[in-house]
Amino acid sequence: MYTTMKTIDSAVSKNIFLMFFENEDGLSPVQNEINKKFSNVILDNVMKNFDRKFLSSMVFPISSGEKIIALGLGKKEEFTLDKLRETASKVSSLVKSDTIDTAAIELVDVEFDKKRLFATTSIGVNMGNYKFDKYKTKKQDLIKTLEIIINYNDILIQDGENISNIVNSSMDFTKDLVFESAEVMTPSKVAEIAKDMAEELNLEIKVYDREELKKMNFNAFLAVGQGSIQEPKFIHIVYKGKNPKKKIALIGKGITFDSGGLDIKPASSMLTMKTDMTGCATVLGVIRAIAQLKPDIELHCMSALCENMPSGSSYKVGDVLISKSKKTIEVDNTDAEGRLTLADVLTYADEINPDEVIDIATLTGAVIVALGNNITGIMGNNQEQIEEFKKSANETGEKVWQLPIYEDMQENLKSDIADMKNTGSRYAGSSVAGRFLQNFTKSKKWLHIDIAGTAYIDKPYKEFQKGATAVMLRSLINYLLKN
Repeated sequence: MYTTMKTIDSAVSKNIFLMFFENEDGLSPVQNEINKKFSNVILDNVMKNFDRKFLSSMVFPISSGEKIIALGLGKKEEFTLDKLRETASKVSSLVKSDTIDTAAIELVDVEFDKKRLFATTSIGVNMGNYKFDKYKTKKQDLIKTLEIIINYNDILIQDGENISNIVNSSMDFTKDLVFESAEVMTPSKVAEIAKDMAEELNLEIKVYDREELKKMNFNAFLAVGQGSIQEPKFIHIVYKGKNPKKKIALIGKGITFDSGGLDIKPASSMLTMKTDMTGCATVLGVIRAIAQLKPDIELHCMSALCENMPSGSSYKVGDVLISKSKKTIEVDNTDAEGRLTLADVLTYADEINPDEVIDIATLTGAVIVALGNNITGIMGNNQEQIEEFKKSANETGEKVWQLPIYEDMQENLKSDIADMKNTGSRYAGSSVAGRFLQNFTKSKKWLHIDIAGTAYIDKPYKEFQKGATAVMLRSLINYLLKN
């Protein structure tokens, strides 16, 4: 979906979405223009017959196939960007298929940063408009062009137009990767997509294969992938701004299918395990956006890609792995594989001497028990970094909650024969997994993001549709643009 800025006279859509506050009887400048153009339609119909409560809607035909779709925003004093985004996400479901190519929506008339209002409106509509229908014989009609109607020309809004189109496109890109089946989205295929993207955006990229990774001592990662016939890959993509002020390593978990290995998952728990590479899909989407937005940073995106499968060559419980860092790990559970792959990548990231490190992963079922499917768990070793990220997430409407990491959690990982086990007791599972990862980074600013509960949801939630959410992509972009 492409978003463009229009005035009421230049808009071409026959579907015009207008937003109304419950306790406001006056009209916005855009509404006034439409009211005059269509014979007092708003004052005579909308204001008299529409309750304007939050998320309510009503259709008012005006002329020759044109219609106004009124959207309720609730009470003006309770207005937030989160409510605007959620309201905008309903637009696609309220237009008819025969006129869906283009939709127009007014920029809500409130005292707020206009660029953020524009971007929030566009992103909300796009989130409701997305569909993965590659394998559907009958495709669903979607909005191809969104016209956001304003009553003035503002360079900041034009900037918001550019940002929203880039973010929307990168969100759709990430969701496409996550929704795709594991038979297609193999480690080699993801690496191919990453190379094509890097070439298109003039980014540096290196893809490492099994033999190269053996020489680089990615032993924990290679152990996880050795049960699959699919070749493991490690990708490292670099964006460099003109005058980089900071070097950041962004790492995404890349298990393209997770059966659990020899500690095999129940069938029901395996149904969505094609999504265990969401961390990788997210970092690819992030660097795709950053390369177009061009902030003054140096961003290194990395992902170790493999399948975790049972076979005669699978790694086994009781194996001792000598990680890239030389620290040894006793395998206590083959289904705690993501942390093993991330361990080697975190050690590799230290070699580029980053100013900060961020990893994002569908890592633990424990985070779902703790926070559910709508809140992402975060933790790290630098409170300033954590607070900055929390602020960035809050600005995008993505919910995060800090979980603790304490030194004595290492006791849960104690092994009789190695430096540590890869799992601990059943308690504080997300924090203990974070403590495990902390062993493998020397960075003084390291942030871990656990999206196991939020990456893929089984029912709609606010502006998020069922399925892949591209969660944290917007938060990460927002965070990186501020660095």
